Amino acid sequence: MRVQIRTGAPGPHNGGVSETPDRRRPTWVYGQGDEPDARFSLANERTFLAWVRTSLALLAGGVALEALDLPVEERLRLAASVVLVVLGALTPLLAWWGWARAEQAVRRGAPLPAPVGFFVLVAGVLAAGALVLLGLLLR
Repeated sequence: MRVQIRTGAPGPHNGGVSETPDRRRPTWVYGQGDEPDARFSLANERTFLAWVRTSLALLAGGVALEALDLPVEERLRLAASVVLVVLGALTPLLAWWGWARAEQAVRRGAPLPAPVGFFVLVAGVLAAGALVLLGLLLR
């Protein structure tokens, strides 16, 4: 795939456009379809970054839960911390997969795919919350 880059005012030889090979990665995403309106790609990127921020919050929550001396039964607190840290480590992978699927759909002009990872994220946060609540009640 080649990308057209505007190099200045149209001239008699190149029309102001230079053809260069597309060096963006991953090629299995950028190597298909047509170049979309930049607003769609940027919105997709912002969604990816929001998932990464969520990942950081999950990691911080898991570490804080174990690092602070909270009045929660010790084994349940550790289990909730592990669930949050595992979710925090898994979320960027889900975000990247979702970004790639959405970018491919936009490039092909296809309908956007269903979101990935929502169930995993919701189930994990519910499980961690239930563990903490149970740990508070059993303390």
